[in-house]
Amino acid sequence: MAIADIQTFINLIPSIQQIPEKALWVSYDQEADALYVNFKKPCAATDSEITDEDVIVRYEGDSVIGLTVLHASKRAG
Repeated sequence: MAIADIQTFINLIPSIQQIPEKALWVSYDQEADALYVNFKKPCAATDSEITDEDVIVRYEGDSVIGLTVLHASKRAG
Protein backbone atom coordinates (compact mmCIF):
# COMPACT_ATOMS: atom_id res chain seq x y z
CA MET A 1 0.00 0.00 0.00
CA ALA A 2 1.46 3.32 -1.03
CA ILE A 3 1.60 6.34 1.25
CA ALA A 4 -1.01 8.09 -0.91
CA ASP A 5 -3.39 5.15 -0.31
CA ILE A 6 -2.97 5.48 3.45
CA GLN A 7 -3.96 9.14 3.26
CA THR A 8 -7.23 8.08 1.64
CA PHE A 9 -8.09 6.11 4.76
CA ILE A 10 -6.92 8.87 7.09
CA ASN A 11 -9.32 11.21 5.28
CA LEU A 12 -12.18 8.95 6.43
CA ILE A 13 -11.56 9.69 10.12
CA PRO A 14 -13.83 12.78 10.37
CA SER A 15 -16.74 10.81 8.88
CA ILE A 16 -16.16 7.85 11.19
CA GLN A 17 -16.00 10.13 14.21
CA GLN A 18 -19.56 11.25 13.47
CA ILE A 19 -20.93 7.71 13.67
CA PRO A 20 -22.40 6.98 17.12
CA GLU A 21 -20.93 3.45 17.31
CA LYS A 22 -17.50 4.59 15.99
CA ALA A 23 -17.36 1.50 13.82
CA LEU A 24 -17.79 1.11 10.11
CA TRP A 25 -17.92 -1.87 7.78
CA VAL A 26 -17.53 -1.10 4.09
CA SER A 27 -17.55 -3.32 1.05
CA TYR A 28 -17.82 -2.73 -2.67
CA ASP A 29 -19.47 -5.13 -5.13
CA GLN A 30 -17.91 -4.38 -8.50
CA GLU A 31 -20.42 -6.47 -10.43
CA ALA A 32 -23.38 -4.68 -8.84
CA ASP A 33 -21.47 -1.37 -8.70
CA ALA A 34 -22.78 -0.97 -5.18
CA LEU A 35 -21.04 0.33 -2.07
CA TYR A 36 -22.30 -1.17 1.19
CA VAL A 37 -21.72 0.86 4.35
CA ASN A 38 -22.74 -0.66 7.68
CA PHE A 39 -22.73 1.22 10.97
CA LYS A 40 -22.84 -2.03 12.91
CA LYS A 41 -21.90 -5.61 12.05
CA PRO A 42 -23.75 -6.40 8.83
CA CYS A 43 -27.20 -7.80 9.58
CA ALA A 44 -30.65 -7.92 8.07
CA ALA A 45 -32.58 -4.66 8.07
CA THR A 46 -36.12 -4.43 9.33
CA ASP A 47 -36.97 -1.68 6.86
CA SER A 48 -35.41 0.34 4.09
CA GLU A 49 -36.08 3.21 1.78
CA ILE A 50 -34.46 4.47 -1.39
CA THR A 51 -33.61 8.14 -1.72
CA ASP A 52 -33.80 10.33 -4.82
CA GLU A 53 -29.99 9.92 -5.00
CA ASP A 54 -30.27 6.11 -5.44
CA VAL A 55 -29.06 5.38 -1.93
CA ILE A 56 -30.85 2.67 0.00
CA VAL A 57 -31.08 3.56 3.68
CA ARG A 58 -31.40 0.43 5.84
CA TYR A 59 -33.05 0.53 9.25
CA GLU A 60 -33.23 -1.64 12.34
CA GLY A 61 -36.26 -0.22 14.09
CA ASP A 62 -35.80 3.55 14.05
CA SER A 63 -32.00 3.36 13.76
CA VAL A 64 -30.10 3.63 10.51
CA ILE A 65 -27.81 0.62 10.35
CA GLY A 66 -26.44 1.06 6.87
CA LEU A 67 -26.47 2.51 3.41
CA THR A 68 -26.26 0.94 -0.02
CA VAL A 69 -24.93 3.38 -2.58
CA LEU A 70 -26.05 2.36 -6.05
CA HIS A 71 -24.02 3.29 -9.16
CA ALA A 72 -21.07 3.80 -6.84
CA SER A 73 -18.35 4.08 -9.49
CA LYS A 74 -20.16 6.96 -11.16
CA ARG A 75 -20.00 8.93 -7.90
CA ALA A 76 -16.24 8.66 -7.43
CA GLY A 77 -14.40 11.89 -8.10
